[in-house]
Amino acid sequence: MGPSVMTVEDFGPAWQPGRFELGTDGPRAILAGVDGSRTAMRAAAFAAGLARRQTSRLVVVYVASPSVWAALSPAPAGEAVQQVIDSIADEVRSSIQERSEELGVPIRFLVRAGDPFDGIKRSATEVQADMVVVGASESAGHRLIGSLASRLVRSGLWPVTVVP
Repeated sequence: MGPSVMTVEDFGPAWQPGRFELGTDGPRAILAGVDGSRTAMRAAAFAAGLARRQTSRLVVVYVASPSVWAALSPAPAGEAVQQVIDSIADEVRSSIQERSEELGVPIRFLVRAGDPFDGIKRSATEVQADMVVVGASESAGHRLIGSLASRLVRSGLWPVTVVP
């Protein structure tokens, strides 16, 4: 994992590729990008179900991207930003822990720092993801400048599923 990786945690059973069956050589690693939003959590649930059905490994990535303004602000504001990042990571982690047992699928949880597009792209490359699943943007501004999902689709590196 690259230098921007802050946390790597594994949940569920150890990952072993499923047995080969003619015509069912589905994805071996499915990456879900999350940010704590409703659509991202639905995307992670969709990816988990797909990973279970395909006997794939699930990699859940949260890319913490504090704004430039937060980085330039005094220490108390920077601490507040870090608390928000930590609370989102804790929320995703607890959701994974709650569901990992019932899913029975190996799950790796990564927390990275940096730009979400670059973090997801780097993570997908590192784990050799066969597909990427993200939630649709809930921001109206993304209709003008483009969303993370559309940037991932345009990169053309993996099949990308966008969950509403």
